[in-house]
Amino acid sequence: MSARISILKHPDPCTHLSDYKLRYGTDGYKSFQNMFRCFNDGRIKIKLQETEIPRCSYCSLHHHHKRLYICLICRSISCSSHLLSHTQSNKGHDLAIDVERSELYCSSCIDQVYDPDFDEAVVSKQVVGLSVKDVVGVRSNKKRRLLSDPQMILGSQLLVDRREKWSFPLGLRGLNNLGSTCFMNAVLQALVHAPPLRNFWLSGQHNRDLCERRSMGFLCLPCDLDVIFSAMFSGDRTPYSPAHLLYSWWQHSTTLATYEQQDSHEFFISLLDCIHENEGKSKCLYKDHEECQCITHRAFSGLLRSDVTCTTCGSTSTTYDPFIDISLTLDSAMDCRKSRNSGEPSVNAPMPTLSGCLDLFTRSEKLGPDQKLNCQSCGDKRESSKQMSIRRLPPLLCLHVKRFEHSLTRKASRKIDSYLQYPFRLNMSPYLSSSIIGKRFGNRMFAFDGEGEHDGSSSSSSSAEFEIFAVVTHSGMLASGHYVTYLRLKGLWYRCDDAWINEVEEEVVRGCECYMLFYAQERVIQKAHKELSYQVISMADAFPFVDC
Repeated sequence: MSARISILKHPDPCTHLSDYKLRYGTDGYKSFQNMFRCFNDGRIKIKLQETEIPRCSYCSLHHHHKRLYICLICRSISCSSHLLSHTQSNKGHDLAIDVERSELYCSSCIDQVYDPDFDEAVVSKQVVGLSVKDVVGVRSNKKRRLLSDPQMILGSQLLVDRREKWSFPLGLRGLNNLGSTCFMNAVLQALVHAPPLRNFWLSGQHNRDLCERRSMGFLCLPCDLDVIFSAMFSGDRTPYSPAHLLYSWWQHSTTLATYEQQDSHEFFISLLDCIHENEGKSKCLYKDHEECQCITHRAFSGLLRSDVTCTTCGSTSTTYDPFIDISLTLDSAMDCRKSRNSGEPSVNAPMPTLSGCLDLFTRSEKLGPDQKLNCQSCGDKRESSKQMSIRRLPPLLCLHVKRFEHSLTRKASRKIDSYLQYPFRLNMSPYLSSSIIGKRFGNRMFAFDGEGEHDGSSSSSSSAEFEIFAVVTHSGMLASGHYVTYLRLKGLWYRCDDAWINEVEEEVVRGCECYMLFYAQERVIQKAHKELSYQVISMADAFPFVDC
């Protein structure tokens, strides 16, 4: 992880937005509520007359060619190329709404602007403006909204007071899609319910009210996460908008600062890196067991062992590398494509399994001629083989399934849409260095380079037992897919699809196209349940926040 510490201040508020609100208040926002429509993918878009296709008033292009904006003052529609021209020819017409994403945009600042009042107007259309019957009809009975009691729509006060009557566990709350941000929502749902991270923030180990960076006006991503954890476990069931976290992440990951769809795995790695940087911890060092103690590394950091063996003399060179997650390749020989007609796996093709992917990851492979080992025993470069194994397992194990292939020779990319069989309880003992080395040397009982039962840094058999708690899935095509998370809470599975949450059967989870698998050590889950019980009791009355 990078050791760079970002010193970034909160941006100055948009003066054009301030001028607009001073003149019109929030009446302009409310006048657009009848134009907001919630579509099947959970997004809220601007919908004109049923037969009217939005087109730019300057060039007549519609939204399939360019992004369209509707002026907040005169409701004139302009494409991205002519929006500035409209502003320059009409004084005071700086603000517009993105037709496809229902987001505020300032053409003079040339940037998206965030206003909680506008966000409330959009969300109220989604939550308050629809009855429970309407919501269920939009999303189908398999995607029913968390709001199951009509009285809950009347206000957030009843949500807290009646929390004990809800069948869903505390902490389940939908996240609004802020414009192709399902990749972020999917990862956040998994991290919010990751035992060590959940207990870290709920116990106040990073308190936004006491953070020095925040008090000096600097951006602090852990503070934004503190707000999210508080909001998710507040008892409020209305969908939450993680806009401030998105902005903070943009400032730390400028290359990914866009409203276009991003990769959930890249966001996961980038977010953990931001947490590590903002906590101001020292660089993660594995030499002499001096390791970073930030929450990112304490939860997800493990250690890989790489053995490169000379095929001539048999001497081995061993190196150790830290890891936050493990990326697994779907074995091409086991790759079973879904039927184009039924969407189900081919009956004749064998189903890829997680154990097969892990076997492939730890299998010995012969290196190519351009990767010859400079063998010290032979005194020359020799052909060699390489084998990976896990020296130490982390408390939380993230397994990333490589579903996106990019070919440099064909200059093309594709998605692997194979199903993958994976267990809810995972034994990682066969993939530990002690097991791999034991097989290599005939399971003889002696230690190699510190790999033994007396080595405190190696994983014991008791810590090799894992239970699954979250699955991030990807459906659709490579460029236009959608991310959804399945959470396992108190033995039941819940589907988190942006703002929508519903309980699902185990078979639904097993049949999904898993992209990221989150496992926790059994003892970590047991300990976390005990710690969470009294933390939730102490927080049950309220979380005084206004950032949703």
